[in-house]
Amino acid sequence: MNHYETVFILTPVLSDEQMKEAVAKFRKLLTDNGAEILNEEAWGLKKLAYNIQKKSSGFYALLEFNAEPSVIDTLETGFRRDEKVIRYITVKQDKYSAAYAEKRRAKWAAKKEA
Repeated sequence: MNHYETVFILTPVLSDEQMKEAVAKFRKLLTDNGAEILNEEAWGLKKLAYNIQKKSSGFYALLEFNAEPSVIDTLETGFRRDEKVIRYITVKQDKYSAAYAEKRRAKWAAKKEA
């Protein structure tokens, strides 16, 4: 299994509930295909660097997971089919970026507890 990180941007016209449902849909898609979710972060509504589909902002979400390479094709097909997703990127992490992600998760968890 490889370590992956995917960030996707959802259209800003969604309510908070719809945004959470969309993230849950992709999380379920991953787990149904045998992926192990390591971390999930909702970065919220952010301004885009440039307009995408005539939109200047979007809801950002991050998922970190371990999965087989075949799962990525299924996930990205799901992104392309969903009209709520305006951009996405999935990156396979090497051992150094995986170690950095682990430190970042620990820091994030410590910040939440405080």
